[in-house]
Amino acid sequence: MRAVVVEQWGGPETLVEREVERPVPGLNEVLVRVHAAGVNPVDWKTRASGALVEWGAVPAVGWDVSGTVEAVGPGVGLFRPGDEVFGMPLFPRQAGAYAEFVVAPARHLARKPAGLTHTEAAALPLAALTAWQALVDTANVRPGERVLIHAAAGGVGHLAVQIAKARGAYVIGTASAGKHDLVRELGADEVIDYRAVRFEDVVSDVDVVLDGIGGETAERSLKVLRPGGRLITLPGPDDVPAAADGVRAVWVLVEPDHLGLREIGALVERGELKPVVGAVVPLVEAAKAHELGEQGSVTGKIVLTVV
Repeated sequence: MRAVVVEQWGGPETLVEREVERPVPGLNEVLVRVHAAGVNPVDWKTRASGALVEWGAVPAVGWDVSGTVEAVGPGVGLFRPGDEVFGMPLFPRQAGAYAEFVVAPARHLARKPAGLTHTEAAALPLAALTAWQALVDTANVRPGERVLIHAAAGGVGHLAVQIAKARGAYVIGTASAGKHDLVRELGADEVIDYRAVRFEDVVSDVDVVLDGIGGETAERSLKVLRPGGRLITLPGPDDVPAAADGVRAVWVLVEPDHLGLREIGALVERGELKPVVGAVVPLVEAAKAHELGEQGSVTGKIVLTVV
């Protein structure tokens, strides 16, 4: 089968398409024929250095996948061949979603929402699960709470806005001025141009902050939280500031989650969640997709088409 692999750690040019052995599903695993694969910041960050991920003998890239079940291994009762599925298998271990086929534990997948194309569905798993696990599982956002979402037009941010709104929250997003209309369309009640003002000067009494930026943004975010507030930061454990004054600060690393995917799919089916796909690139041009991602010019998600 065709697959994109990393020949050596470095820039986008190190991504190459190769013919590799087609995987075989084992116990509780399914073989998925990949129609589309999502591209995430963790993809190019691990490609650059090999950090974070437990790699196999041949480093194969990608986690977000949407496709059709080709075969099932012993013990699988959730799916049958022909079922359309989406998910984020194995993270942070190597999955190799930039390929024609991928093997995944059955419960790392869920049925693809019928209203989405495979391209749209592939944009969801990692980013939507990150937002869901941060806002719902960790912060337990409740109706009427004030939620501040940084980078609200980004891959995680644009989905987090919709998830927080579906939970009944009052949503405030930060984004550059050119993306304000989109963030409002997604449901944000307020949008702040982070280039024009310091958000802590115009926002206060926030219950939950979702920070996908880290660094000083996380530190500054503590200032807007009310007592009992929660700061969820995503870049890494080193970006968690020392919390005080009755607030909590934690780092969340996304993990495969069948039930979370089902909840996300239900939001899609109810019309409360829809991914924004900013760029679609064929598998053979995976290096171009990484270049676009690292430039930071794409709104929403980048997706690779496979078949």
